[in-house]
Amino acid sequence: MGGSALTTTHFVLLFSAMLVAAAGNTALQSVMPAIGRAIGVADFWVAIAYTWSAVLWVWLAPLWAERSDTHGRKALTLLGLGGFIVSMTLCGFALIAGLKGWIGPLLTFVLFGLFRAIYGALGCATPSATQAYLASRTRRSARTSQLSALSSSFGLGTIVGPALAPLFVLPFIGLPGPLFAFALIALGVFVAIQIGLPDDRGRLGRGRGAAMSYPSLASMITGASVRAATAPTRQKRLSWRDPRIRDWIVAGIVAGHAQAATLTCLGFFIIDTLKLAPLGAEQPIAIVMMAGAGGTLAAQWGLIPKLNLSPRALIVWGSLIAAVGLGITAVANDLYGLVLGFGLASIGFGFTRPGFTAGASLAVPLAEQGGVAGVITSANGISYVAAPGLGMALYAADPHLPFGIAVAVVLGLAWWGRRLA
Repeated sequence: MGGSALTTTHFVLLFSAMLVAAAGNTALQSVMPAIGRAIGVADFWVAIAYTWSAVLWVWLAPLWAERSDTHGRKALTLLGLGGFIVSMTLCGFALIAGLKGWIGPLLTFVLFGLFRAIYGALGCATPSATQAYLASRTRRSARTSQLSALSSSFGLGTIVGPALAPLFVLPFIGLPGPLFAFALIALGVFVAIQIGLPDDRGRLGRGRGAAMSYPSLASMITGASVRAATAPTRQKRLSWRDPRIRDWIVAGIVAGHAQAATLTCLGFFIIDTLKLAPLGAEQPIAIVMMAGAGGTLAAQWGLIPKLNLSPRALIVWGSLIAAVGLGITAVANDLYGLVLGFGLASIGFGFTRPGFTAGASLAVPLAEQGGVAGVITSANGISYVAAPGLGMALYAADPHLPFGIAVAVVLGLAWWGRRLA
C-alpha cells in the first residue's frame, strides 16, 4: 500500500471487516419488511426494532473510537465483528422461531430488538478500530487517501448486501437466510483477521480512528470520520448550537430524517404497491434498494467531482432532486417507477449529505476539523433514532403520507437552504 507499512493483504482484511458489516446490515433491511408481514406483526414495530440498535451505535461509537487509542486495534476489530456475528445469528434464530409459529409475533420482535442491540453496542467498535490500525501504519501524508479507500467499503456494502440477500433465501430457513449467510461470511473474515493480521498490542502507534455513522443505505460516507481521524489531535465535538455550523447541521438533520423515514417505509411500500406475497418480495425490494445505493454512489463518486458545486448549491439542488424522486416513488404503480423514483431521490440525498458536511467543515478552521467531524457523524446517525418510527406511524395512516410529507420537507429545505453561506 502506497505510503503505508501495511501489505495489500492486511488492507483487504481491514476492508472486509467494514464491508461485511455494511452489506449484512443493508441485506437485513431488504428482507425485514417481508419478514414482518409474514410473521404478522404491525409494520411500526418492525421499524422500532431497529431503533434501539441505532441509539446504541450513536451513543457508543465515540467511546469505542477513544478506546481504540489505548487498546489493541486488532482486538477491537474482532470485538465488533464478533458482536455482528452473534447478533445476526441470534436474530436469525428468533425470526425463524416467529415464522415457524414456535413463538408469538410480539415475543419474536422483542427478542429481535434485544439481539439487534448487541450489534449496536459492539459493532460500532470495528470502523474506528480498523481506521486506527491503518492510520498507525501509514505516513501522515497518505492517511487521508488510505482512510478514504477504507471507508468506501461502507458504500460498496450498500450495493452488495441487497444484491446478495435474495440468493440466501433458502429452503427451510427462508427469509432469515441472509442473516445466517452474512454471519458465516463475517466468521470467515474474523478467522482470517485472527490469523493474518499482526497483533498491535503494546505498539499502537500514533494513528487513530473516529466514530462512523450507523451503516445503512441512507448513511453514505461523507468524509467526516476521515477528517476526524486525521486531525492533529483528538478533539471534543463542538456544540450543535455553535453559530458557525448550526445552520449546516440543521440542514443535514432535516435531510437525514426525510431520507431515513422514507427508506424505512420503502420495503412495505413496494410490497403493497406491487401486491406481493412476503416470500418473493425480497427480490423487488433488493432491486429498488440497489438502485438507491447506485444513485447515491453515482452522485458522490461521479457527479459531485465533475460539477464542482458549492455546499449551498449541493443542499439546494440535492433537495430539489430528492423531492422529484420521492414524488415519483409515491405515485409509482410498477417496479420501473419505484426504481426510477427511489434512484433519483437517492441521487438528491447523495448531494445533500456531502453538502452539509462540506459546509460545516469549511465554517471552522483547520484546528477544529476533528471537533466538527464529531458533530457531523452524530447528525448523520441521529436520523435513525426517531425517523423510522415516525415514518411508519405516518405509513399506518396512509402509505403515501411519509413520501408526501418528505417531499414537502425537502422542498422547504431547498427554499431555506438559499440563505446558507
